[in-house]
Amino acid sequence: MQNEMKALVFDLDGTLYVNNDLGMKISSVACRYLADMKGVTHDEADALIGQTKENLSRSSGFDSTLSHAIMALGGDLRALHNRFAEEIRPQSFLSRDRRVVDLLQTLGENFELYLYTNNNRRLSTAIMDLIGVSGLFRRVFTIEDFWRPKPDRDSLETILNVIDRKPGECLFIGDRYDIDLRLPATMGCAVFLVNSVVELLSLAKLLSKENL
Repeated sequence: MQNEMKALVFDLDGTLYVNNDLGMKISSVACRYLADMKGVTHDEADALIGQTKENLSRSSGFDSTLSHAIMALGGDLRALHNRFAEEIRPQSFLSRDRRVVDLLQTLGENFELYLYTNNNRRLSTAIMDLIGVSGLFRRVFTIEDFWRPKPDRDSLETILNVIDRKPGECLFIGDRYDIDLRLPATMGCAVFLVNSVVELLSLAKLLSKENL
């Protein structure tokens, strides 16, 4: 990372919070959506999604996403996210972590903060409200802005144009390297992989050193 860093682009799920139960709920709703579409059981839909993700990963050499698996199986992202918005209640799983709020407020004093997520706007807004980070980002980009899930070069180039920043001025922060970070890195952005809130909190110290 260089001293010209101006913008931090955060992923949401698994990055600003970690909750496996919510992740399992999202997967379960996706299985029900696919089961209804295909006329199969929930377990059969789960197996289809798992096998499809494995096939996509084997073909590309990189991790695949739930969204890409659903699309490969003939599903519609808009319909899937309608189900997510209607059936998932994140308040059953999440609460505020003051450490994350303080981190973003501190980083926001020196950097432009943005959010880029494969989640939909309704659910993302509810999650951000619950974890206390609403209003801390200059712009939130969701699946509804492009209807093309990460990683997607056209979407990423559009985001850089909208925020008016060069790749070298941006740091992308996420919990899945292949999904959140590999593409920005190939385009010249700095990246920071996190697997826990503790790792996320280390970002403040790292950036303060880089900007002394």
